Amino acid sequence: MIESMGLKADLHMHTNFSDGELSPNELLTLCVRKGLSIISITDHDSVSAFPDAVAQGKKIGLEVITGVELSASLDDKDIHILGYFVNYENKRLQEYLEFFRIERVKRAERIVTKLNALNIPLKFESVMERAGIGSVGRPHIASALLDQGFIKTYHEAFDRYIGNSGPAYEKKFQLSPEEAIQLISSSGGLSFLAHPGRFTSEEVIQHLIKKGLDGIEVIHPSHTPAHSAHYRGIVGEYFLLESGGSDFHGGKKSDGVTLGEYFIDGGKVEMMKNRLFSQQLSK
Repeated sequence: MIESMGLKADLHMHTNFSDGELSPNELLTLCVRKGLSIISITDHDSVSAFPDAVAQGKKIGLEVITGVELSASLDDKDIHILGYFVNYENKRLQEYLEFFRIERVKRAERIVTKLNALNIPLKFESVMERAGIGSVGRPHIASALLDQGFIKTYHEAFDRYIGNSGPAYEKKFQLSPEEAIQLISSSGGLSFLAHPGRFTSEEVIQHLIKKGLDGIEVIHPSHTPAHSAHYRGIVGEYFLLESGGSDFHGGKKSDGVTLGEYFIDGGKVEMMKNRLFSQQLSK
């Protein structure tokens, strides 16, 4: 652990394989420029950034931890679960992620249909073109709306149309938190509650801990210092692990978020590796 202490680790960022703007290579190059030593790419429902990102990281002296971000739902509330150190070649994981990506396309079609009914003639093809190789999601729809002049700002799309209470909102297919945690575990990874902020109740956190959650994302741009202190206390009380990162996307979605400003110490990553080693020994 001593070798990793003092190193900056950002364990939450996205590439153009989900809703980020940068390719894996572009993102890794920027991470080195920003002084990061350890990162995890956590694309939504995709591990396609690997293995190229891992190989590129070795070339430029950046440790790349495999990761993924899954959407779950509990009592009609969205919960995001981060998976670290997953085996991206795991067949079961690959099958689930492919299913999720297909469901994302179906959801995007339903949202565009609702927008058309609101006299916004957005074409579904333009959304898919905006998504490119990524897992299509609402950020791509917002960007397509902005590109074609239907809105004046990126955030207006969510505020007026596709936010959770908007007239064009459509729910996405989601796992239960237990299913997400089990999927990550079965692919060799550790599961973390992403950006709990002020919206995740103590009851939900307790439920997730009982279901096998390994840790909590303590550092995140949406967290105040009080939030971080609170979740760090829970981590200590229940012998969980601590994660953190910038949730960097690049482009419009990362307004105000600077890569390199939100990170955890590399020693926390070593604690994750030790937990994984202990779990493997106990199997």
